[in-house]
Parts: sequence; structure tokens; C-alpha cells
Amino acid sequence: MKILSIESSCDETAAAVTEGRKVLSNIVATQIAEHRIYGGVVPEIASRRHTEAISAVCAEALEKAGLTYDGIDAVAVTFAPGLIGALLVGVNFAKGLALSLGKPLIPVHHLRSHIAANYITNPELKPPFLCLLVSGGNTVIAEVKDYTKFSIIGGTRDDAAGECFDKTARALGLEYPGGVTLDRIATQADREKYPLPHPHVSGGEFDFSFSGLKTAVMNLVNNTAQKGGTVDVPVLCATVRQRVCDMLIDNTLKAALKYGYKTIAVAGGVSANSELRSRMSEECGKLGITLYYPELKYCGDNAAMVGVQAYYEFPDGNTADSSLNAAATLPIDYR
Repeated sequence: MKILSIESSCDETAAAVTEGRKVLSNIVATQIAEHRIYGGVVPEIASRRHTEAISAVCAEALEKAGLTYDGIDAVAVTFAPGLIGALLVGVNFAKGLALSLGKPLIPVHHLRSHIAANYITNPELKPPFLCLLVSGGNTVIAEVKDYTKFSIIGGTRDDAAGECFDKTARALGLEYPGGVTLDRIATQADREKYPLPHPHVSGGEFDFSFSGLKTAVMNLVNNTAQKGGTVDVPVLCATVRQRVCDMLIDNTLKAALKYGYKTIAVAGGVSANSELRSRMSEECGKLGITLYYPELKYCGDNAAMVGVQAYYEFPDGNTADSSLNAAATLPIDYR
């Protein structure tokens, strides 16, 4: 089954052609250079750029796969969650395309597709397993019971881990995308020099809270500037990264032990973070847990992961008609 998939949930206009877990083409038109001017994604600009790029991106994906529109068997699209205006561009284009071609339309949840990025890189990976989904807008621990069946056992009460990285980077004047830049320049954490908090959440054993850490960093940067001092940026970046990874790793491993999982996957944009990868690998090794990550090129938003998840959604009866709408928020275990 050859699927043309479309992803436009944030600032990447992407299209891909997949066949099962095999990627035939994967095209991404990035907007990073434009949003860098503003230090973050401007939703209205993102939507406009999707509108301008989506037709050409889909055409290129088909060309790279050696196909025409008549050669595909279905159209898949990210419909939630994400920036509503950006999502609507992809959803409306996909609806029109599926209708004109007489092909099935498969709606795909963004977080489900991030999990599916692991299936591309790791062909042996099959449910059930535990997954840490961590990105700029989402931080969730989910049981992947089957390819289309999920259960949330932990999540953030406020900010996402990626947002904490991005806001820290912005406060320090680092180049967008902030989380990537923060990871690149971080050196050695120093708990004595920068005694940042380690937030805990009451009433949710596996839940997260990153707003307190983010606020502590903002206050530290502002207070230092008011006193005429300077922040050791690489050390502060490393200290923030360490704190975030502490929380992500601790909660995920506790959940795996409690629920008896011997397989863990990490997915989402922050799954590319160097410390998260190295420390999670080390800790899983100690516990005899098998750990999976996507290849770096599939960590960020892309359409190949959408197509692979659609391959599993379709036989489960998850199709849509022209009434399909986008949703800015939607839990991964929706039905």
C-alpha cells in the first residue's frame, strides 16, 4: 500500500511516500530561517508558508518515489495536535486531493506518528512497549499497547520539556531553534554554580512540571543582568539540560519498572538531545531494558512517520471524509 502523507503541524511543510515501513521519499520544506528572525515560530507566517509550499512539496515527494498521483493508494495527513492554522492547510489540501483522486483519506495524530518514526529506523520494534514522547509542545509517557492503541500514564502539568529548552535558549539570546542550539553549546553542568530546582509533582506519580525550572532560569538571567554580571552560558545550558533529562529519565524508568516493560522507545524532537540519548541508553543498559530511538533525521517533524502510522491506522478503520477538521489539542489515546 503506497501512501502519500502530508505533515504541516508547525513550521515544516512535509510530504512523503511510504510503503509499509519503507520510505520511498521524504521531502521537508523548512521555515527555520524565516522564524529565526523572531526567535520562534510565528503561527500566521507558518500557515502562509505552508500554503505556498504544499503543492510543490507533494509533487517532489511523488517524483522522488517515481510515482504520479494515480500511483498512490491513499492520502494521509496530520490533523492534530498542532498550530491550528498550519494544520488546516495540510488537512484541507489532503481532503481535496483524496476527493479528486477517489482515494481513502487517513487522519493521523501527530504524537502517534512520532512513535512510528521508531518503526522506520527499527524494523524489529513491535508493540507492546513504553514510549517517552518529548517535543517542543508535548511531554507524555504512553503505553503503546498496539499500533493504534495507547494509554497515557504520565504527562506534563504545564510546560513541555522542549518548551523549557526553547525558552531558556531565548532568554540567553541563543539562535532559533533554541533547543538544538542549547544542546550544541552546553558543556558541563554545575549544580553549585547554578542550583536550579528539581520540580516534583504531587498526585501524579509519573507526571512532569517544567514551568518552575523555566521560571528559575528566567529569574537567574534577569537578576544577573540587573547586577551587571554575566551568565556562563554553556554551563547554564548544561545545567538546564541535566535537570530536564533527570526528570524525563527518572519518571520513564520508574514507569517501566512499575508496569513491567522491558522495551522503551523515545520519540519527538527532543529525542535528538545528546544527553537524553546517552544517559537513557546507559540507565536502560543497567536495568536490562532495550531502548529504541529514531534516526536523527526522523526525530523532527516529517511526513514519512505520518505515512508509516497511517499504514497501521487504515486496517483499523481509521479513515475520514470531507468533514475532517483539524484540532489544536487532542490526546494520543483518542477514539
